[in-house]
Order: sequence, then structure tokens, then C-alpha cells
Amino acid sequence: MRVLVWDERQAEQKQAYGERFLGQAVADALEKQGFLVRSTGLDEAAQGLDPALLDWAEVLIWWGHVRHSKITPETGKKIVERIKQGRLSLIALHSAHWATPFVEAMNAKSRQEATAPFSGRDWTLEEVPLRARYYLPKQDEPPTPRTEIAEADDGKVRIKLYLPNCCFPAYADRGKPSDFKVLAPEHPITKGLPPRFELPQTEMYADPFQVPEPDVVLFEERWKEGATFRSGLVWNLGAGKVFYFRPGHETYPIFLQEIPLKILGSAARWMGETQRSGAP
Repeated sequence: MRVLVWDERQAEQKQAYGERFLGQAVADALEKQGFLVRSTGLDEAAQGLDPALLDWAEVLIWWGHVRHSKITPETGKKIVERIKQGRLSLIALHSAHWATPFVEAMNAKSRQEATAPFSGRDWTLEEVPLRARYYLPKQDEPPTPRTEIAEADDGKVRIKLYLPNCCFPAYADRGKPSDFKVLAPEHPITKGLPPRFELPQTEMYADPFQVPEPDVVLFEERWKEGATFRSGLVWNLGAGKVFYFRPGHETYPIFLQEIPLKILGSAARWMGETQRSGAP
């Protein structure tokens, strides 16, 4: 199984990962699990996203935080086309909720869900973009994505789609532990995990996460302060798959720990094998 690990490569990562970047630590761990792995980053040629490299990969793991805007929407859409065609699967880690390929994947999933009920009918789609590319939504804001449907006298359906923010109303970098509850113990990504486990240090995100409804929710993560988050989400997108895994803040050694690395390995193996088999 061929895995490409893309990493923004921040200097802050070395607080937790020593001389390596976070993505290099992930790549080393997956190599030990038997994967063929390449590690790449934003400052490499073609931003680490040369088409030949993407053609080589079966699974793309992505970590980014403060340089998301360096990757253009056009680049993100090209990655999403590979996903929809069943040529590539995407695993987005932690702050990659705002990574360009993840955002474009969620936009594509939102379109897919908005138009699916009207298959065989005459419809038009109007997309309403966000008021800004990156902003923290307020608790009382209408959720995204959402649709407004109008049916004309001629039978034509007009769909107004408010694109997803791909963010959440609150976060806190306290470095406190979180408790994970496995919600889908028979799923290939979670099989063999304990029913509950703890991460000793992590950043907190608080639901609601403004993304399309996932096809599978794998984990509920909870902090003693009261916040909860659906921390492992899977979407089917065309012939491909997208997996979001919430942990992974750069100053905590999340990806030196056994369970997070087991989850990444299980996810990459399942997504790649499903892709190879052509299974839905």
C-alpha cells in the first residue's frame, strides 16, 4: 500500500518530535507497519504535490495548520477529482479541517448530498460561499452546509447551497487529557481498539463541526471541562473516501503514541484495500 504523507512542516513540531517533522514521524511509523511511504511538504518542489507523486499514492495523509492558503482551491479540486475517481483516499489530521483538499472534498460532498434527492429532475444549483475563507463560526450562526429548496411552477427545482465552514465554534489549547469512546467497534479503522482510551495531552475542539453529515462516526472525544467532539469521521465521495481524525496538535507527541498510529495504519490499509477492490 502506497502512502504519501504531506506536512506543512512547522518549526513548532520539533517541540514534540525532536529533529523530525510531524509528517516524517508519521511516515516512519507507517513504514514500520509495512507501508510504502513517501514524506513531502509545502516547501518542496510543486508544493510537494507533483502530479506524478499523487499518481503514485493510493492514500494521502495531510497535516496543515497556519499555511492553508498557500494551497490554491484549484490544487485542492485536482486532488478531489482523484478521490471521486477512486484513485486516491484522503486522511486529514487535526487542523487540516481547513486544509484546501479537505475543504474542497467537503464542498464536493455537500454538492453530492444537495443534488442527490433530485436525480432525474430538472434542477439548478446556486452556491453561497462563506463570508471569509477562514473564520470561527458563532454558536448562534445558522449551520453549514445547508440547503434551501424552491420548486417552480414548471417543475424545475432551484437548490441554494450554503457551503460548509469546516470549522467549529470553540477550541482551547490547554494540553489537557481527552477520553475517547469507540462508537463503531466493528469498523475496519477501529477494530481491535479498546472500547475507551485516553490521550494524555491534546488541544480541545468543541462540536458542532460544520461539515456534511458523515457516513460513519467512529469516535466521541470528551474533555473534563465538558466539551465533546466527533473525532473520527468517514465520508464516501464518488468512488473514494475521506477520513478526518481530530487529534494531532503540533506541540503534543500524538503520533508517537501507539493507538493514534494504529488508527492511521488501519485507516490507510482499509481505504487503500477498498480502493483497489473497487468496492462501494
